[in-house]
Amino acid sequence: MAEVRRRVVLAGIGSTLLVPTSVSAQVDWPKGPIKFIVPFPPGGGTDPIARIIAGKLGDNTGWQIVVENKPGAAGVIGATAAAKSAPDGQTWMVTFDSHILSAAFTPNLTYKDSDLFNVMLVGRTPLVITCPPDRPWKDFAEVVADARKRPGQLSIGMLSASQALLLMTHVRKENGFDANFIFYKGGGPTVQDALAGVTDMCITTLVSAVPYCRTGKLRALATTGEKRPPALPETPTLTEQGIKSYPTYSWWGLYAPAGMPRPIVDRMNTELAKAVRSPDVMQKFVEQIHLEVLASSPEEFAAFHKAEQERWFKVIKDNDIKATD
Repeated sequence: MAEVRRRVVLAGIGSTLLVPTSVSAQVDWPKGPIKFIVPFPPGGGTDPIARIIAGKLGDNTGWQIVVENKPGAAGVIGATAAAKSAPDGQTWMVTFDSHILSAAFTPNLTYKDSDLFNVMLVGRTPLVITCPPDRPWKDFAEVVADARKRPGQLSIGMLSASQALLLMTHVRKENGFDANFIFYKGGGPTVQDALAGVTDMCITTLVSAVPYCRTGKLRALATTGEKRPPALPETPTLTEQGIKSYPTYSWWGLYAPAGMPRPIVDRMNTELAKAVRSPDVMQKFVEQIHLEVLASSPEEFAAFHKAEQERWFKVIKDNDIKATD
């Protein structure tokens, strides 16, 4: 499974969707303002990513793009609105990786995965595990050794119903240690409690933790990707430390209501790839969000989506994980 996902992602990194100019030119679209639904409130990573993309697309094409925040129910309200929109190219959704877990964690989900079409995997960034500087560990391998000696004594803060929860459940089981998971509804509170020493550690996004790691208010113990991110070049990955793990990333993608004409999808993908690969946008993504741009094709994104769901749904089933409030 891990190898399937790695091939999908690596293919996405180098991909540039090539659509013949004649096909793009024939698309009679858009017809009025375009809406980007963001199923989360302002703040975090998804909203600024959507607004950076919308601004650049507008500059490049002259399109009028409106970002509309529709938060609630861990992204389900906004995803439902996108799924039930007309597939005419006027409504799209920019969302976060937790979107693919909704089918597992949300009873009576108000839409199906098949109601939304994968347009582009925009980019990704690994997670980071941190602790307050007064804790004794220098890396996560030391945490594991300590946790084996003191079962259930250490605490790790994380978002509920998230990839962080699933990854740490897998890591805890595969590496034979016990720790208490403390659940939060946002990255801000997760980090604040780690800063205050309420929890021993937290696992969160780079954008939430890196500023505190750079000032010494938090110590980075491990990152979760296949290689060290540029933002934390001195912090080894879990795999480097001999921890049994899955390479895990926060990621953002663009979806459309199912049934949208493929020429419209292809035109959006082409223009979006130009926008996110432009030097000024890539600089903003790196500096503000520590994002690695992938700009995948729809087919690559669909394969990635499927592989990720298969991996994490197995972890959910094997460990009987339930959503927490």
